[in-house]
Amino acid sequence: MLIPAGQHPKAIAIARALIEGFDKHYSIFQDMSRAAKTRFEAGDWHAVQAASKERIRYYDERVDECVARLHDEFHADWLDDDIWQQAKLLFVGMLVNHKQPELAETFFNSVCCKILHRNYFHNDFIFVRPAISTEYIESDPPTYRSYYPRSGGFRQTLRKILDDFAWQRRFADVERDIDYVLAAVLKHLGGSWPEVEVNFQIQVLSSAFYRNKAAYIIGKAVNGSVEYPFAVPVLHDEQGRLYLDTILLQPARIAILFSLNRAYFMVDMASPSGYVTFLRSMLPFKPKAELYTMLGLAKQGKTVFYRDLMSHLRHSRDDFIIAPGIRGLVMLVFTLPSFPYVFKLIKDEIAPTKDVTQEIVRAKYQLVKQHDRVGRMADTLEFSNVALPKARFTEELLTELRTLAPSLLEENESEVVIRHLYIERRMEPLNLFLNRASTAQLEAAVTDYGNAIRELATANIFPGDMLFKNFGITRYGRVVFYDYDEIEYMTDCHFRDIPEAPSPEMEMASEPWYPVARNDVFPEEFARFLLGPNEIRRVFLQHHRDLLTARFWQAKQERIRGGHVEDFFPYPIELRFSEQAKVASS
Repeated sequence: MLIPAGQHPKAIAIARALIEGFDKHYSIFQDMSRAAKTRFEAGDWHAVQAASKERIRYYDERVDECVARLHDEFHADWLDDDIWQQAKLLFVGMLVNHKQPELAETFFNSVCCKILHRNYFHNDFIFVRPAISTEYIESDPPTYRSYYPRSGGFRQTLRKILDDFAWQRRFADVERDIDYVLAAVLKHLGGSWPEVEVNFQIQVLSSAFYRNKAAYIIGKAVNGSVEYPFAVPVLHDEQGRLYLDTILLQPARIAILFSLNRAYFMVDMASPSGYVTFLRSMLPFKPKAELYTMLGLAKQGKTVFYRDLMSHLRHSRDDFIIAPGIRGLVMLVFTLPSFPYVFKLIKDEIAPTKDVTQEIVRAKYQLVKQHDRVGRMADTLEFSNVALPKARFTEELLTELRTLAPSLLEENESEVVIRHLYIERRMEPLNLFLNRASTAQLEAAVTDYGNAIRELATANIFPGDMLFKNFGITRYGRVVFYDYDEIEYMTDCHFRDIPEAPSPEMEMASEPWYPVARNDVFPEEFARFLLGPNEIRRVFLQHHRDLLTARFWQAKQERIRGGHVEDFFPYPIELRFSEQAKVASS
């Protein structure tokens, strides 16, 4: 890049230091993402879990490293405004041919917001708006590969697609799997193939999407003006051979793969914006913020989300209000009815019945961020110093904030600044849903509530407080847990049967007749706290009676401690080719 005459040497050096800091971060990020292929091929599922957890902390480490450098080398606290403004303009120039300009701008913001006062958080000093377009960035390798079945036919094209991923494990029966795929596509199309247009092609994202024990092939078929998105999970069989488990063809099914209730993908991307653009063409209803987050780029997801929120506030008129439902003992929750998210603060004084502190609650939320959420725990966006328009707060909400969380609040005439805030997708609390549900809806929700507890246990998570108010119903009808102040690792809990009472009098006493340690859990008690004498009890006991026994939980602990990593399928089991083959043969 040519440096314009008259630029301050410190501004030039700061801009270069910021670029170098970001490039180091993305190099590490890409190396770890690229290695996901090797971990998948090796079937090293514990390494997969460790890498997913480790990658999350890398960004903050690189930001802190760059902040320290600016302080050490340039005395960042003492620089005047002109130098900071010049540094930003020079930084923009350095991004002209960059492959990840939007991520670099976010890195710039992350560093500068740790140095500059909040009064400088506007577009003269940081990237409130993006400066560099991400359209048409050339990528090597290209973002996607195109295949033309007209010349070689479907079967040969599908083989070529699989070959191009170059997995070092062989397939158990690739011809069988291709037969399954072709049959599923034909059924989806209503039993007949559409007329092939001149432009007919299959576009496949160059990198597989790795998560848990699966690699996903993501792409779409283009025929004339019609596009057909698809996702194909590739798994290991018991002999370590690869096979295609199913093909997802409905956009809603594919969107669930990118739900924030699941772990982030590992994807080897030279230009992430190209991947997001491609995914948006398949899933136009998925916000860019969520796609960036699910690609492992959580900070970029936060940046895009915040811009979306500010834009929404400019174009809406409703007020922030206290969220409907039972008030929490730990968190203060509010929402903007026209915006599908809730905003959560940790109260200054937590109810004495909750044996936690603010620090413990933050640690629990971080645990969830780093853990495999298996589609059953809501992911959160964590923000600091969020400025919101004061005029959009109801007086009732302002009173709650001032009373329950004054240490997190800063006010002036026009703004409310919240020093620490969690934001997550809004769901209807399960207790409210059950109050209005039909008989069929209630049965499905209570059954899935038990399934959620089972899957969390399998993933080494004990929810702790399992009251219905701490679970929500997603727009897809799935039960998800979202209250984390009492969660524990399963392996840290001691599940016990209640010992027999020495006498009837002791059994009727208000205090237990047996000693109880901090992490002791008595599953027999769940029914008393969770289930009333109604239809909910009947449904729960019909499907999940074993959750009320210590043996269920102890058996889960044994499998976890034995090193077993379970399969979690983010699609209905009946869609699996193996299940369909069983039905066909019966």
